[in-house]
Amino acid sequence: MNSSLPSPSVAVDVRRRTLPLLTTLLTLALGTASAFATDWPTYRHDYSRSGVSPDPLPKSPTEAWSWQSQHPPQPAWQGEAKWDGWNKVYDLKPRQIFDRAFHVVVAANRAYFGSSADDTVRCLDARTGAPLWTFHTEGPVRLAPSVVDGRAYFGSDDGCVYCVDAATGKLTWKTRATPVDRRIPGNGRLISVWPVRTSLVVQDNTIYTTAGMFPAEGVHLVALNAADGSEKWRQIQSDLPAQGYLLASKSRLYVPAGRDNPAVCDLQSGKRVRVVEGAGGTYALLTDDMLVFGPGKTGQLGAVEDGSSDQLATFQGNHMIVTPTRSYLHSDTEITALDRARYLELARERKRLTREQGTLGKKLKALGNKPGTEADRTALQAQLADLGRKLDDATQGMDQCLLWKAPSTWQHCIVLAGDTLVAGGKDEVVGIDATTGKVAWTRKVTGRAYGIAAADGAVFVSTDQGSIHCLRQGATQASN
Repeated sequence: MNSSLPSPSVAVDVRRRTLPLLTTLLTLALGTASAFATDWPTYRHDYSRSGVSPDPLPKSPTEAWSWQSQHPPQPAWQGEAKWDGWNKVYDLKPRQIFDRAFHVVVAANRAYFGSSADDTVRCLDARTGAPLWTFHTEGPVRLAPSVVDGRAYFGSDDGCVYCVDAATGKLTWKTRATPVDRRIPGNGRLISVWPVRTSLVVQDNTIYTTAGMFPAEGVHLVALNAADGSEKWRQIQSDLPAQGYLLASKSRLYVPAGRDNPAVCDLQSGKRVRVVEGAGGTYALLTDDMLVFGPGKTGQLGAVEDGSSDQLATFQGNHMIVTPTRSYLHSDTEITALDRARYLELARERKRLTREQGTLGKKLKALGNKPGTEADRTALQAQLADLGRKLDDATQGMDQCLLWKAPSTWQHCIVLAGDTLVAGGKDEVVGIDATTGKVAWTRKVTGRAYGIAAADGAVFVSTDQGSIHCLRQGATQASN
């Protein structure tokens, strides 16, 4: 079902600002100029979930428009327990925060988002905020759609996968992700036993997604034909939930598992390759086939290289932005810029040295105090001492990879657009010069900014209060 107007249950407050006359005339004259700008067609821009756009932002954006839901997002999970008594870990970090805001994607001058408050997907004019269409499902839509080739693809807690025309919102096809339709109470309404609680990856005319969050009922990993929704293959997991945004390379599909660690699956068959080591969480980033994920129980990101299950390195933080030369770590209290290439080189060297140290330590232990082994023990002890010095040097070198560090109170989200880092906090977003770490601008928003998208020279901010704010250059407030 779709309509050209918002449903009665949602109050729309679109505060339009007029663009400067020159900008308006240029837009009219060029017509399709924005088609050359970079879109943000899926959550965090791409299926690596990089959060990076090459498009620069204006030096001092102001609010162009805002949209306000009558009801705030209704997250699937309210938050972490206060403490882990068994392991004596306190002040636990929330690890399942994928649906605390209506995350926006942007394509062809249209902004799209799903709603867990009224079970819809909406499309707004990205320039003005004017509502264009609304599509209703039978359950919460917790994750952002993916817009590919003029179609918007998304899943719902009703257990179905949808494809609609991105321009009109008209249904192209709908398919149930599992063969059976069973409903249970969930989050104050009836939902499927197998809700679609991960995003959709649309790649090479194939849709990849999951259905189900209860391993005892089976969690279905499925591939569908993007043209008509017909099934290509199906794998059923019985030991891991699936919740959050999927990631994909050319050969692998990465499935976040809530509080558990992500699973790595073969893209052609869906068969599980491995489950990586770590501390769980639904945040994940794929860079050069290295998986970074977290935040674990205490705000820690782990990095696992392709072909491995164990971690190469760990970082204290909630999120990470990666470029060819730099990595930006984002924590509750600071943002840090690192020399990425040098840091990774030293991390790999430290891992190799640690592995060698363990091997020699076992050999030394096996010798014990056996007669006639004094020379061997002395040689091994000397090698271990040398390895210890090299490990200290590598660790010190990693510390020296710091380029800059800046205090931050904007801990909820971060993206990079051009040379500007945009971070979200409570009632505020901030633009930071990525070269120096200095704050360039701050803007007020309504609520905690858990979602940020950057497209066509604008910033789209989503909050836990159901607000969406669009910031652009030169926007000035106009009367409603």
